[in-house]
Amino acid sequence: MRITGLAAFIGVSVVSLLLQSAPASAETDCKALVQPSPFGPDDQIGATNRVTPAVTKAAAAEIQTGVVTPMANELVDGVPLFGTRFSKTILTSFATLPGAEFGNNKLSYMEDTYLSQSHVGTHIDGIGHIGVQDCYYNQTPMGKYVTQNYLKKFGIENIKTFATRGVIIDAVRVFQAAGKLKANPACKNPCLDAGTLITEADLQAGLKMYNVTLREADAVFINTGWGDLFRQWPAQNATYNKGEPGISESAAQWLASEKVVAVGADTWAVEVVPGEREDIAFPVHKTLITDNGIHIIENARTDLIADAAAKSSRATFFLSMTVPKAVGLTGTFVNIEAIQ
Repeated sequence: MRITGLAAFIGVSVVSLLLQSAPASAETDCKALVQPSPFGPDDQIGATNRVTPAVTKAAAAEIQTGVVTPMANELVDGVPLFGTRFSKTILTSFATLPGAEFGNNKLSYMEDTYLSQSHVGTHIDGIGHIGVQDCYYNQTPMGKYVTQNYLKKFGIENIKTFATRGVIIDAVRVFQAAGKLKANPACKNPCLDAGTLITEADLQAGLKMYNVTLREADAVFINTGWGDLFRQWPAQNATYNKGEPGISESAAQWLASEKVVAVGADTWAVEVVPGEREDIAFPVHKTLITDNGIHIIENARTDLIADAAAKSSRATFFLSMTVPKAVGLTGTFVNIEAIQ
């Protein structure tokens, strides 16, 4: 464990303890800062409430050829990590030395230990991940729900399901078609450069390319090409982490109005960095997660499904992504597949 990572962990633990002891009178007026949930005042599920049996049945019709396209990057020590996040795996082997085996059949086995934060690699942000002051999803003052080990509310165990339709929007093709692609020379393949703003008009142009209209409960993925740098780890880690292309706050608001359940991209934050305003931190996260309970999926691999869409003229697919029922977690690394 790196010293910076350990310091961050200790800092989070101290903050957790302070939040637990904070008096109720210190709570912020969350109704003034966060929108209410459309699913009721006690809702902990968020946007995946929209994934009904009818939605899943309709999404299953996307499976025509049975071709499965991976949409997750390999998780391995050394990939780009945001800020002071850390990830380290340790392999432990048991009874592999002669004479140490188990039983007459000389059984041996291996196990792994993850020393890792949950928001690493291809991962999902839960609705307990982002708030404004101590106000989180559904106008909830979170201080009383924070413990040293996990959240007592809004953990990812509350996610319903992602058995829904996925949609890929190829922002690289959109910008190429519009003659406004500004690439980064470190990318081996076409990419939008850091700081490139993707508007709702750009998203709509990407949908129009494949004659797609968003449906309630869709999961939207955006291909920016920036993930090319992720896959060049560790050589381009600094470049990848320094900034990124991404959607604007108004684009996030438009996606929320379309009632999607998740927004993902091949970047580490989905939204544009540097941001539209220097004094506002990660407004897209606040719009999607805090105000609307819409999950964000970061560091997704979008190039392969974007290529598949270009070849087949189909930008929709059945989304295969499961999230472990890990109680109280704010996020976790996930595997994603697009089935067409």
